[in-house]
Amino acid sequence: MRTLVLGGARSGKSVFAEEIAGPGPVVYVATARPWPGDEDFAARIAAHVARRPAGWTTEDRRDVVTLLREPTSATMLVDDLGTWLTHVTDTCGTPAWEHDHPGLTAEMDALVDAVATYSGGNLVIVTPEVGMAVIPEHRSGRLFRDRIGTLNQRLATVCERVVLVVAGLPLELKPL
Repeated sequence: MRTLVLGGARSGKSVFAEEIAGPGPVVYVATARPWPGDEDFAARIAAHVARRPAGWTTEDRRDVVTLLREPTSATMLVDDLGTWLTHVTDTCGTPAWEHDHPGLTAEMDALVDAVATYSGGNLVIVTPEVGMAVIPEHRSGRLFRDRIGTLNQRLATVCERVVLVVAGLPLELKPL
């Protein structure tokens, strides 16, 4: 079963995803990378690491699409697509933050295809829901919001289950 877990900042989406991933075996695909000098972000990553059960395997160096295409019977938990999209956009270079970029579109297409054709154990994907927030002042913020919104819509169509987490409470949008 493919489950998409959406939620705003500090909504409890990651904790909920970890709970439904089960006790194991779980492959936790961590997409966040620490930024030099950003102690707050490093502390957020450390909190996620500390919550993971010792028996889970963490993948934080390999490409998400590659991992989704590899056979596994373990549950795979991807947390989260917001940082994945940011890194992919940065990899495409400055023009990707200014307008549509074919390389970025190809990366997003590959991710959706990998999720749609995923044949391993259960798959749980965490992603930010940013469409309910204010319109960002800067173009890069608006581009990110639009891209993650489009990506979330596409993933919701290929996942059997979609859950929105608000204030730590799950709301089933697309039931089992």
